[in-house]
Amino acid sequence: MFTVGRESKVKNTGMREDNLLSLSYGRIIQKDINTSEGLLPESFETYQIVQPGDVVFRFTDLQNDQRSLRSGRVVERGIITSAYMAFTPRGVNARYFEYLMRAYDVTKVFYSFGGSIRQSLKYDDVRRLPILTPPLPEQHAIADFLDRETAKIDVLIEKQNQLVERLRERRDAQWSALYLGTDGAELPVRRLIDSIVDGPFGSSLTSAHYSDEGTRVIRLGNIGINEFRDHDQAFIPVEYGRELAAHTARPGDVVMAGLGDERMPLGRAAVVPAGIGPAIVKADCYRLQPNTKVRAAYLAWALSAPPVRPKILDLSRGATRSRLNTCLARQVRLRVPDITEQDRLLTEWSGLQRNYDALIEKAERFVELARERRSALVTAAITGQLDVVNTPERQAS
Repeated sequence: MFTVGRESKVKNTGMREDNLLSLSYGRIIQKDINTSEGLLPESFETYQIVQPGDVVFRFTDLQNDQRSLRSGRVVERGIITSAYMAFTPRGVNARYFEYLMRAYDVTKVFYSFGGSIRQSLKYDDVRRLPILTPPLPEQHAIADFLDRETAKIDVLIEKQNQLVERLRERRDAQWSALYLGTDGAELPVRRLIDSIVDGPFGSSLTSAHYSDEGTRVIRLGNIGINEFRDHDQAFIPVEYGRELAAHTARPGDVVMAGLGDERMPLGRAAVVPAGIGPAIVKADCYRLQPNTKVRAAYLAWALSAPPVRPKILDLSRGATRSRLNTCLARQVRLRVPDITEQDRLLTEWSGLQRNYDALIEKAERFVELARERRSALVTAAITGQLDVVNTPERQAS
């Protein structure tokens, strides 16, 4: 690698550049430097300046994140966090080098460098990485072919992503219409529950306490939008779970998220499913026990409803992330019809949700397959499994 370029280390001293860039899903995108969202540095002078053609790598958290795309080519001058490694290709086609690094990425080459307990890489760890360097004309041909073919796939992916977004908007519109169409009284959560508890904070429960089995720990990742997500499972020893029994969650309880972001809204809620076994909630997850005024399923549905989300945000606190506490959660006001009407709304919503979720799942599966096809195409072209030099398009040109 060190024979085909060099590491770029140009600090943004004196704020020479304010075009903020970020690596997202294998692409370098522009961000608003004046945003107040997310974690921000004390000064962007600690960032590094990158130029068009540079390739940026995110070599952090290797063991915990093996799904992200870890490299992308810069298309405009700007600044990017110094936690990333920037590399300037020389003597090799920058577009070809970008695709080669993507092929290395999706075939998990970089993870073999991390090894054991190392969670990140530096340039010294990869500077001797073997680089496939066919003749420059062939590099250009490979890059041209992949630019053309991946662009077609990207168009299809974008159309499906737009379809997913439209389906979600329609689903939320019908959800809002059902919720707002109720004629029940608007009541604060505190009048709908017998109790609410938060999870243990600080050192009371950390990853060091986790085990392979025992008492289940319900975390933020388990709380979807009116959906309990069971894929992220964590446990603590049963005896330690007894010590934290004050934070117990049982089937039929409602769990509510005390943290949120653009993707997963603050205050979203789900019903704890049957068969989960002994369980406690983690910090920033609230366990609510509904009283006789409300079905657990309705409480979770109403807390997650689109019209309620802005009300919850108005109650929230926090400079960088929206946050609730149990006192604020008690103040959230919900429309609550009688039990018969709650059951009718839940039944009607269940049918609508199934239809929308089936369409969304189909579109998302298409996107997943298209991305797999894109990765396979890049790898095949880079490794010579596809003859991209003698294509009809190239011969015609």
